[in-house]
Amino acid sequence: MNSLFLIVFIVVVIQRFVELVIAKRNENWMRSQGAIEVGASHYKWMVLMHTAFFVSLLVEVFTFGRPLLPFWSVLLAIFLLMQILRVWCLSSLGKFWNTKIMVLPGAVVQTKGPYRWIRHPNYVIVTTELLVLPLLFSAYFTVCLFFVLNVWMLSVRIPAEERALRELTNYNEVF
Repeated sequence: MNSLFLIVFIVVVIQRFVELVIAKRNENWMRSQGAIEVGASHYKWMVLMHTAFFVSLLVEVFTFGRPLLPFWSVLLAIFLLMQILRVWCLSSLGKFWNTKIMVLPGAVVQTKGPYRWIRHPNYVIVTTELLVLPLLFSAYFTVCLFFVLNVWMLSVRIPAEERALRELTNYNEVF
């Protein structure tokens, strides 16, 4: 179990760092085009929450020797599917994807890929990951705590993003 956990954990952490590099590059490009950042006051709390998630997961699995669930392969398959969908979201938005809420005034809202069917597919993916990854390793404290924290974070973040998109883009026409 520990070897599977370590492999998954390390791969996901590396993936998140790569995403932060991509987000920073996209942020720089968007700012050069006149983009506005919205929700900066809650962004630090979101970063703290996601960092704490990984720390909590690591500590819970190793401190309490959490076992894999009997249906771990199903959970792992769901998690891997989420990674494919995550890449689809990022590639669909291209330079407009970011971990921050960056809005380019007057931009045409992207409706490619999963954004064709759902407004915030990446949030669905992140929520699924925050549930599936700790469940995979029986980290029940982590799944419960971060499910609640994520619901709170999304209750702040999604309205801020929606408001900015409605005010600064053609969002109302598209959705």
